[in-house]
Amino acid sequence: MKKLSARRRHPLAALVVLLFALAVTGGLYAAFSPSEAKADDSSAQSLAIEEGKKLYAVGCASCHGTGGQGTSDGPSLVGVGSAAVDFQVGTGRMPAQQPGAQVPKKRNIYSDAEIEQLAAYIASLGAGPVTPTKSQYSPDGADIAKGGELFRTNCAQCHNFAGKGGALTNGKYAPGLNGVSPKHLYEAMQTGPQNMPSFPDTVMPEKNKQDIIAYLDTVNSDKSKTPGGLELGGLGPVSEGLFGWIFGMGAMIVLTIWVAARTAKAKKS
Repeated sequence: MKKLSARRRHPLAALVVLLFALAVTGGLYAAFSPSEAKADDSSAQSLAIEEGKKLYAVGCASCHGTGGQGTSDGPSLVGVGSAAVDFQVGTGRMPAQQPGAQVPKKRNIYSDAEIEQLAAYIASLGAGPVTPTKSQYSPDGADIAKGGELFRTNCAQCHNFAGKGGALTNGKYAPGLNGVSPKHLYEAMQTGPQNMPSFPDTVMPEKNKQDIIAYLDTVNSDKSKTPGGLELGGLGPVSEGLFGWIFGMGAMIVLTIWVAARTAKAKKS
């Protein structure tokens, strides 16, 4: 009996009970808490989609169809993803004021919360590029020189080597990139809006996009130097040639007239 009583009062018994209690508590937490958090997230997402659907019906359905299937006035939005919505609506291009060769950037009429709701609804219609996070589009620590190489190889043909923009065909144009936010630059590369080709991560990795964003941030800022002197807006050889023709040839003509006048006066005297 003494041995049995001693075994019941063994000090490790309390430790075993405590560990068992902790295990049961952890199991219960793992069983219930994640599902509750997941349910909350699902509920919030459903609410965002529902609110986005209401905004869509008012501002977008007349051109893109009641279910985003597209009409003769607007393309289908099934599969464009939340990134395309964030770019188009965030830059004010959508809703469009009127049809045309290209929809210009204008003042945005939606709040950030409303854009997120619209993006959630469009994303629910079909999988597509997702709105990037700040860590994805931030140019901090990016390679500016590499970004310049990538930009001149893939983008300068339309946007100019300094991102000043340029004319295309049939009334279309590549917009200037000065002042465009890093987030919208990333989304444009990701989704390829309007006449621009898309550069998904399989074609241009996330790091390369950050390098391009860093290059544009530098070349259009006070950090950029112009060792050649007057940059003439950075528009390239056309503007420089026009400047040279008008002012250079004009100066030569004025000089020629002055020399001729002086020569004629000298002969008379």
